[in-house]
Amino acid sequence: MATVYHVTAINPKARLFALTGRHFCVSHAYPQQAHLMDQVAAGVMFDNGAFTAFTKGRPTNWPKYYAWLEKRLFVPGRWAVIPDVIAEGGQSQDALLREWPFGHRGAPVWHTGEPIDRLLRLADEWPRVCIGSTDEHWQVGSAIWRERMDEAFTELLRRHRDPVTHMLRGVAVQDLYPFHSADSSSLAQNSHRYNMPLFAGTEFEFMGSVSYADRLERKRA
Repeated sequence: MATVYHVTAINPKARLFALTGRHFCVSHAYPQQAHLMDQVAAGVMFDNGAFTAFTKGRPTNWPKYYAWLEKRLFVPGRWAVIPDVIAEGGQSQDALLREWPFGHRGAPVWHTGEPIDRLLRLADEWPRVCIGSTDEHWQVGSAIWRERMDEAFTELLRRHRDPVTHMLRGVAVQDLYPFHSADSSSLAQNSHRYNMPLFAGTEFEFMGSVSYADRLERKRA
């Protein structure tokens, strides 16, 4: 079963603390709760914020990202997404890989619009590879996305018996392919719907959020 990384920020802070012991994703684009991870997280994925930069038209600042990671990355159970550029070719991506200063504590991104040969090469060279949905495969779970994933995993599993892959934005499809992990912002965006106001101020106030996290992680009561 895939490990689920819940994207932060998860507010209020008491809701985050009610979810202690899970895995979290902290984006460089939204770093507000990075300092709380020592207290609540079983594992942390640090995201480079490229998706946010692309969708919101913001610039990236990779030296700043590296400096941010240097203070946080070197703790067991933590890893980071290596900088990537959405909707550009493999040469641009490989140039960023050569600049990456933290070795195998990072995971490169293969974009679905890139050749599958690049995915195979990344899996040969790195212990973990992230998969990002781009171009016509932008909609995760769509028919054309599944077709591309079928192609990718057919080739990948021929080459590697148990490749470690992380599906970006992929919790909803975590059961469709042998992903080792996936992330989702659903808990941050939707768990407030499960507040229990009758229990406000008690340990039970955020039990609805806990149950929702269990469902995202495919846990059963």
